[in-house]
Amino acid sequence: MTDLRIRAAGPDDLDAVLAFWKSAAEGTSISDDRGGVDRLLATDPGALLLAELDGALVGTVIAGFDGWRCHLYRLAVHPQRRRRGIGSALLTAAEERFARLGGRRADAMVLVRNETAHHAWRAAGYEPQEQWRRWVKPVVDGDH
Repeated sequence: MTDLRIRAAGPDDLDAVLAFWKSAAEGTSISDDRGGVDRLLATDPGALLLAELDGALVGTVIAGFDGWRCHLYRLAVHPQRRRRGIGSALLTAAEERFARLGGRRADAMVLVRNETAHHAWRAAGYEPQEQWRRWVKPVVDGDH
């Protein structure tokens, strides 16, 4: 896959990324809108990594680093391009970013019902931590 290019997203990529997630990502979040992704890029430039093949968007991952922990979100590969190393290439790029920033351990948000993703994450060396539960509370209501 020599034509695969991984790069950081910029503001001009956001509409394409949001459209891509509707077909390639599993589930949605309160921040899966232009404002949310725009804030991500303003807060952590370089966090949203894109995989492109012949100029077409074929994968994404958010590799967020808050100065203490490394968090992975929105690993998504175009449904017709899966099982070709794109997800692995994105995770490698994310892990390299974390290492450059001084990160020590990455964690990933993976839906419990997404068995396909479980296999991909395990193949990449990640393991679930059953002793932890994610606790969430919206800071603002969903209309803002």
